[in-house]
Amino acid sequence: MSFYWAFPKLLYFYSDPIYSAMLTIEDLCKTYSNGVCALDGVSLAVPEGMFGLLGPNGAGKSTLMRTLATLQEADSGSAFLNDIDILHDKARVRQVLGYLPQEFGTYPRISALRMLDHFAVLKGVTHKAERRELVNHLLNEVNLWEARKTAVSNYSGGMKQRFGIAQALIGDPQLVIVDEPTAGLDPEERRRFHNLLADISEETVVILSTHIVEDVSDLCSKMAIMGNGRILMAGEPGQVIEQLAGSVYSKIVDRQELENYEAEYKVLFSTLVGGRSRLHIVSEQDPGNGFQAASASLEDVYFSILRDHKIKVAA
Repeated sequence: MSFYWAFPKLLYFYSDPIYSAMLTIEDLCKTYSNGVCALDGVSLAVPEGMFGLLGPNGAGKSTLMRTLATLQEADSGSAFLNDIDILHDKARVRQVLGYLPQEFGTYPRISALRMLDHFAVLKGVTHKAERRELVNHLLNEVNLWEARKTAVSNYSGGMKQRFGIAQALIGDPQLVIVDEPTAGLDPEERRRFHNLLADISEETVVILSTHIVEDVSDLCSKMAIMGNGRILMAGEPGQVIEQLAGSVYSKIVDRQELENYEAEYKVLFSTLVGGRSRLHIVSEQDPGNGFQAASASLEDVYFSILRDHKIKVAA
């Protein structure tokens, strides 16, 4: 089977004329002082809509997000939002950027209403009546109106994330970056947050950086997988899943047997089922030995790409 590997030059994987790439990244590189290469020639073209960036911890996702958010410098390469040079025109980028980092601090005892008003001033909304209308609208949009006078520091994790989206939407941004936004949320908050992101992405470039495969599967029509500072694959979830169709098999085994199966088969991942392990493997032919054909999923694709990359690096 062959996936669309993305090591070469800039990827334009959308030929349909209804899409126009709004964000273009080419050969972006970043190596830290300790020698860790966080970005190794990253190239992508991203149109408006929800774009998922999948990768394990340490893949370079947060470095890429912080670079696009003008919070750190790249060593080389380029990044443009339409005609805005992200690396060299940071003030202009910040005027059209909404950013929700993985973690953000809050002032104790300051209400959501006052904090959003403060952020709106910082974003240049100086007219008091206009600012009040904007803040009220955003609090309603993220379903925090009833809790508008409560200190943000007292919010639940999901409420804080919704507040984070509200502050990111000040100024009608053209680019919204959300870094690991659903980590730690309960299922209800996660669903509410998904709906909010889906609404935002209709006329905006939204980059969702996460290690949670289901978030990308549920939300994103375009995606990329990142590992060791590189873009390993980019495309549409449905298309990349199709390339694994007919090649995925599963079997429930005792946990003590895992090591033996991993030595014999191309194991993608395993999950616990009633105290035993359900293996997912990839095989060009029916492996027999009690394995049953399984429908391919984005999770299978994700682990297959990472497995192949690990073998490539080791070689």
